[in-house]
Amino acid sequence: MARKTGRDIHGWLILDKPLGPSSTAMVSRVLRLFDGRKAGHGGTLDPLASGVLPIAFGKATSTIPYIMDATKRYRFTLSFGESRTTDDREGEVLARSDKRPSDEEIRAVLPALCGDVMQVPPVFSALRVGGQRAYDLARAGRPPDLPPRPARIDSITLIERPDADTAVFEVQSGKGVYMRSLARDIALACGTVGHISVLRRTKCGPFDLSHAYEIEQLALDKSAKTRDKAYALPVPLLDAATALVDIPALAVTEAEGKALICGQAVTLAHLEGDVPANMEDVPLWRVTVGGHVIGLCRAAEGRLRAVRMLENHLFFGEHDVDHC
Repeated sequence: MARKTGRDIHGWLILDKPLGPSSTAMVSRVLRLFDGRKAGHGGTLDPLASGVLPIAFGKATSTIPYIMDATKRYRFTLSFGESRTTDDREGEVLARSDKRPSDEEIRAVLPALCGDVMQVPPVFSALRVGGQRAYDLARAGRPPDLPPRPARIDSITLIERPDADTAVFEVQSGKGVYMRSLARDIALACGTVGHISVLRRTKCGPFDLSHAYEIEQLALDKSAKTRDKAYALPVPLLDAATALVDIPALAVTEAEGKALICGQAVTLAHLEGDVPANMEDVPLWRVTVGGHVIGLCRAAEGRLRAVRMLENHLFFGEHDVDHC
């Protein structure tokens, strides 16, 4: 999402998204509050979901794919007894069941739903089918038949049973897992039907609720703006490279860093620092110079090559980079 006017600001804001607005609407609102030019989010939360919504400004948007691929953690409440068109409490009732599983029955089905599984997405999802969004087709009375998709679910833990009708779970998962589908599948595996009634994301990659601000905390003070002095941001942003902290780090010299920034490969055998023995077995390296992250590189065929470089001029100067 971009604006024609605004400031060039760079970094991550972690928002504790409230119930109601869409993720896109929250990005638009925050972009205006920060008076920024460009922003995007690191993973959609449904309007009826709350919690950790990472928002990238400026050059931090180049690291969004690494947040999208990162491990996430959720807490949700599964309501037994009714399946719904949307697999959450917003939809219309499809089927009912009087069965209420015991704690033991619930725990018994969870191992089969973990690991690398095939998951059928909710009909009301943003997936494209023949060039149209699945939720648009469903709203038009033509719900698509969505095929199962690979998903990785690391763990599912039954946290509590507030009553016989509900169960609270904590889930850790990889990219592209639909919690609404998981709730539906847990109920079906228990021999009943159900839907999500509460959903909250508590962690997304390196970001969790301890980093998050509520939208009410973000008030831009434009009274400090002058012709010669920029006004402060509502809250400080996290560095763009914060999104990459889960990727293994590799320290290189300034000369090696300049070569990588300029698109030149560096021979692994010639790296001056401590070179791990398994460099080519690691998909990506977070390359640093003097403790500063300069970008991501891949080791292959005896060479280290740049995959995506970040704020290069911060460490080597505009002049050096311009004359690679």
